[in-house]
Amino acid sequence: MAEITAAMVKELREKTGAGMMDCKKALNETNGNMEEAIEVLRKNGQAKAVKKEGRIAAEGLCRIAANGDKVAAVVEVNSETDFVAKNETFQQFVEAVATQAVNSSADGIDSFMEEAWNEDASKTVKEALVDKIAVIGEKLSIRRFEKVEASEGFVATYVHGGGRIGVIVEAKTNVVNEAVKEAMTNIAMQIAALNPKYVATADVSDEYKAHEKEIIKAQIEQDPKMAGKPEKVIEGAINGRLNKELKEVCLLEQVYVKAEDGKQTVAQYIAQVAKENGADLSVSRFVRFETGEGIEKKQEDFAAEVAAQMNQ
Repeated sequence: MAEITAAMVKELREKTGAGMMDCKKALNETNGNMEEAIEVLRKNGQAKAVKKEGRIAAEGLCRIAANGDKVAAVVEVNSETDFVAKNETFQQFVEAVATQAVNSSADGIDSFMEEAWNEDASKTVKEALVDKIAVIGEKLSIRRFEKVEASEGFVATYVHGGGRIGVIVEAKTNVVNEAVKEAMTNIAMQIAALNPKYVATADVSDEYKAHEKEIIKAQIEQDPKMAGKPEKVIEGAINGRLNKELKEVCLLEQVYVKAEDGKQTVAQYIAQVAKENGADLSVSRFVRFETGEGIEKKQEDFAAEVAAQMNQ
């Protein structure tokens, strides 16, 4: 009996879109033969999308669903083309996935895919996805989801660009009124526009700082203007550049995009809103999804493709 490794299961899962346990079972049944395992999954109706395996699903939509103002979930569902992303059938499916996510107790995408589908409990989420692939005719992927629950305040949400970016902000506050809600929606818009990585500088890990300092140091060493400078001067320049970078990646340090004076930071804006409404107000955390981020998109060269076909 061949040893079935995690890498083999991962490869089969990527090729077929079938569940992890289904892939492992198929590999065990076929003694690790990848092609035979694909056939097993196809025969079992678990790999209807196998012909799409070589394609890249990097388009799609982000959608947000909420239960009141305490719980919200954001999902990213990918398609191969922007044309399908604009299709009403696909959009309705993404909305349903978001509803599934906001009501889910899953702790990861694998367990999420094995849940009973909210629109038909006889199917899993994975099976609903496979059915939708068969209908639409493109490779689709439920890439990720995240659920946010506010224990001491509320959640604010914002979707930008028709679904290109989805943001959830968890606000901690003792006052919930229209002015405070509007302020947190503005913060969500800020996050969509400027893509911070952290809430505050205190959240930045020492590892991140050390890594960035190494990069900045290498850049400075190649700068002719810094050649021969004392170590103390170089260290000051490194710290200066790092602090500047942290202001860009930390939400509270960023200049508020709607600041009338062009100088007010997000932290100062939140403090102003808190004072005006007699509130203790802060941002506990945020989640930002952007469609296709981190996915290497295939670059199509139509002329080269036609030429290659003619040569064949």
